[in-house]
Amino acid sequence: MNLFTHINVTTEAEATAALAKGKTQVIAGGTDLLCYLRNMCSPNPPETLVNIKTIPDMAYIKEEGGMLKIGALTTLTAIAKSSVVGGNYAALAQAALAAASPELRNVGTIGGNICQKSRCLYFRFEYNEFPCLRKDPSGICYALLGVDKDCSIFGAAEGCVAVCPSDIAVALVALNASIVTSKDTWEAADFFVIKGEQINSLDADEIVTEIQVPTPASGTKSAYKKFAFRKAIDFPVVSCAAVITSSGGTVTAASIVLGGVHNSPRVATAAQDSITGEAIDATTAEAAGTAATTGAVALNKNKYKIQLAKAMVKRALLATA
Repeated sequence: MNLFTHINVTTEAEATAALAKGKTQVIAGGTDLLCYLRNMCSPNPPETLVNIKTIPDMAYIKEEGGMLKIGALTTLTAIAKSSVVGGNYAALAQAALAAASPELRNVGTIGGNICQKSRCLYFRFEYNEFPCLRKDPSGICYALLGVDKDCSIFGAAEGCVAVCPSDIAVALVALNASIVTSKDTWEAADFFVIKGEQINSLDADEIVTEIQVPTPASGTKSAYKKFAFRKAIDFPVVSCAAVITSSGGTVTAASIVLGGVHNSPRVATAAQDSITGEAIDATTAEAAGTAATTGAVALNKNKYKIQLAKAMVKRALLATA
């Protein structure tokens, strides 16, 4: 591993000032970052890690002002076990429980989970052996020429077909959440974009401070479903979060978001339209799954993801019925 300096900060201002010096990176739980550094994946490794876990009062879960507020340093375990989150925001609790392993959830934070880097084979290859275009603008997307089984089925973004690996991101977009940073407040649907080695909109001197989720309308249920080859630890191959508001047995509003199928969480607009005004049953849920894959185009080795996406939408919807 390349040598680096590790500093502890105690305030948000200290953190952003340290990050502004350049060749720095934030560390909280470190479950993603340390693996990335250990394998020397980056051509521009940080010289200083800015530890924000020493900032007090950034780990909390509370309902306030008509919304759920979660501090960026709150662990995934705390979110998964929270009765508050598991009540009105079930999809988020289920996504937190589905992420990683118990040991990683105990130290991994919600802020870190939504800011993790791509899991693409070529992006993560040791010693930067494949200088992909996410790390080198003059590079290429090696997945388009090689192993693409885990890649996007909805085309490339900025020439890249890697997918967003976060379980939490999918639930946040479905729940119409906002992500508060040291500089701005982002709608979750706009936060997850390709920006160099990142899959988020953060500037180099910016940190996530809080997640805000509006209280769902009366009659709303939500669920998160995920397919992974090793259910106890793996990142999602395909996942789906569904947030459904019903009245009299009929869907009045739907938010359906797919994960593992594109660079960012994919809002399944056609599926939402398909299920609205209908009662949720096996037939309508299956139809919504088919609608969710409208426009999907498989690469050489990932056609199976289209069927998985259909199945995850169906399962998520039936879980809210």
